[in-house]
Amino acid sequence: MTNNVSEPLTIEEIRNAASALGSRLHRTPIHSLHGTESQSEFGLQTQIHLKLELFQLTGTFKARGALLNMLRLTREEAARGVTAISAGNHAIAVAFAARELGVNAKVVMFSGANSLRIALCEGYGAQIEFAPNAHAGFELVERIAGDEGRTLIHPFEGRTTAMGTATLGLELCEQLPDLDAVLVPIGGGGLCAGVSSAVKLLNPACRVFGVEPEGADSMYRSFQAGEPRSIERVATIADSLGAPYSLPISFEMCRRNVEEIVRVSDAQLRDAMRFLLRNAKLAVEPAGAAATAALRGPLKATLCGKRVALIVCGSNIDAATYARLISE
Repeated sequence: MTNNVSEPLTIEEIRNAASALGSRLHRTPIHSLHGTESQSEFGLQTQIHLKLELFQLTGTFKARGALLNMLRLTREEAARGVTAISAGNHAIAVAFAARELGVNAKVVMFSGANSLRIALCEGYGAQIEFAPNAHAGFELVERIAGDEGRTLIHPFEGRTTAMGTATLGLELCEQLPDLDAVLVPIGGGGLCAGVSSAVKLLNPACRVFGVEPEGADSMYRSFQAGEPRSIERVATIADSLGAPYSLPISFEMCRRNVEEIVRVSDAQLRDAMRFLLRNAKLAVEPAGAAATAALRGPLKATLCGKRVALIVCGSNIDAATYARLISE
């Protein structure tokens, strides 16, 4: 195995990661859309498959990277505990992994975090500290790591994190070996870095598209600039995709393997949430609807008649917030 974080992932590394995770996590199912609304909108020749990662333990893909990172802690690192920062889903995943492995976790969440996510995190036994926004939160978690000697389990950056998310891409290609395109939501880029790496190794002809909210488009800006960039503020209902910047490892893996980054509006995310409720009976958070929003919006003509997979990355949202979002 290479020690150079800038090197591409190998299929051997990804398969080893999948073996390490083993039965600790679910192999999430595929659901294919066949309803009259989807056929009318996309045509009979377009095949749409949903990779239902919202059925993963903790409700999102985040469990893959969090657990793999923590399985690789030394005994001394595990004894000192871990920390993490998140709008909620990564914090939940770290809390879950910490409980599974008997490690103490202290996580940073944002003061406006969804109440369900806070409750889930507490339910797994994590200590929680709150920050007013993403920039302040990243500063706080760095202080906790330094002052308390905890290992920072980063929400999206790192080679091990990418190996974890690549196991999702591996599963997808085993379930659907002849895809024309995969659409992957992007926050910081950890999910897309891993999934796109696995897809390109196993199906090089398959096109990978990243999807970001217009109000949190750090990867889009990074692609435009040719290097990692930050954004001034996060302004989107898809708080799970609200990373304030991109970072070198995830950026480089996405740059190598992703054909294009497209952006979707909050209105398109809401429409996609309603579409998934009607056509797949799925109640997803905005981030979980991002790939669907892109297929219905900026990528509709490009992928007409193709065999397409949409990553439904997760759904941790309370009923009241969900109802408010889809009614707006």
